[in-house]
Amino acid sequence: MEKVLMAFAAALAVGLPALATAWAQSRIGAAGAGTLAEKPELTGTIIILLAIPETMVILGFVVAAMILVL
Repeated sequence: MEKVLMAFAAALAVGLPALATAWAQSRIGAAGAGTLAEKPELTGTIIILLAIPETMVILGFVVAAMILVL
């Protein structure tokens, strides 16, 4: 039973941030597309803003790995 709970906790540690990241990136992507239509010189900034939420998934993966290793 303990391994099942650990696996469930690891799945939540990756799944919830992944859903939040998908939601955030959809909003940032829509706003970024509108911004790029008006100011194409902001391409680098938009790419960085799209990459920032992805760190949540990476950190969730690290937490899940720590849960499963311990």
